Amino acid sequence: MKSIAILGSTGSIGRSALAVVDAHPDRLSVAGLAAGTSAARLAEQASRYRPAVVSMASPEALADLERHGLPEATVAGSGPVGLTAVATHPAADIVLCASSGTAALEAALAAIDAGKTIALANKEVLVMAGGLMMDAARRRGVSILPVDSEHNAIHQCLDRRPPAEVARLLLTASGGPFRDWPAERLQGVTPEQALRHPTWSMGPKITVDSATLMNKGLEVIEARWLFDVPPDRIDVVIHPQSIVHSLVELRDGSVLAQLGVTDMRLPIQYAFSYPERWGAPLPGLDLARCGALTFGEPDHGRFPCLGLAYGALSGGPGLPVVLNAANEVAVAAFLEGRLPFPGIAAVIEEVLDAGAAGPAAAPDSLAGVRELDRWARERGAAEVAGIQSSGSIRRGIL
Repeated sequence: MKSIAILGSTGSIGRSALAVVDAHPDRLSVAGLAAGTSAARLAEQASRYRPAVVSMASPEALADLERHGLPEATVAGSGPVGLTAVATHPAADIVLCASSGTAALEAALAAIDAGKTIALANKEVLVMAGGLMMDAARRRGVSILPVDSEHNAIHQCLDRRPPAEVARLLLTASGGPFRDWPAERLQGVTPEQALRHPTWSMGPKITVDSATLMNKGLEVIEARWLFDVPPDRIDVVIHPQSIVHSLVELRDGSVLAQLGVTDMRLPIQYAFSYPERWGAPLPGLDLARCGALTFGEPDHGRFPCLGLAYGALSGGPGLPVVLNAANEVAVAAFLEGRLPFPGIAAVIEEVLDAGAAGPAAAPDSLAGVRELDRWARERGAAEVAGIQSSGSIRRGIL
């Protein structure tokens, strides 16, 4: 029996993880649940799964949770302290990091220090602190198992092969809802249009990242740390059908691919069951009904965020922190109607340029990562305000 702590239990990944627990009650149990603001949903989950510990993102959300009643569960607190308490609880064997943004960074590092296996569905953690995370995991002998469908696919294809045998990693991308749109049409993209992903049902921020291809850029950075492969050996291919979840080219020219239905329960179950394979409560992939599978190159001109991510990865250890922070600020402004769609890339580029000129030195501690993140968010907010006041994008990337 493996016991799971879920950071982000009320989100889409967290709910899928609990569905995997439901499918394997003789193999999995729930040790802890942490959520953002959905107190009613967390109360329902706690009543059903009887975790040892729970937490919420804020004191207000925690008070709301306590009004709903918590049978037998211990309330660990709120914010980073609560997340860390859930992630390090003695009853937990595996910690699923599925909370959005960077809030779980401290909790993930604390879980590693406590010897927990990490099932990672939060790419921002490795984008911001990949070196710190992987060094800590090596020191403690802790496994970090990817839950993102692309990295999970690569993990399956590699099957413990050493990096020296790998010629390339190929991350597949659906291309988002605008993959066939001309550049001039992208100028008028609305948040409602950006949130209509053609394949996956995800949260607002990651859905916009998919539309700009920044999501794939963040995955390139994540893959560099997870698999110890340099960025010039990590490629992105557009695959609209989302049937091939990613591929690995070996040094002899062989290409291995992992295919499967588009359901996040499969990579979550893989991370929970590894190194075993369990039966899944899902229909298998019917290749005869899939139709043609197509692949193409991403258009860096129309979707510059992908190139910005590659540039940040090769430009210095601190720049991925800057990239992630600037992107979060820009996406939030776009969703609030304060920034046009092309402005997302424009803000990120301006902040990266400013960071490369001085502030983005290599952070050698969690405090250094947080300070650089703070600087980049402030600079990003200033860039957004500048675009708002001028009514135009200074650099006009698109």
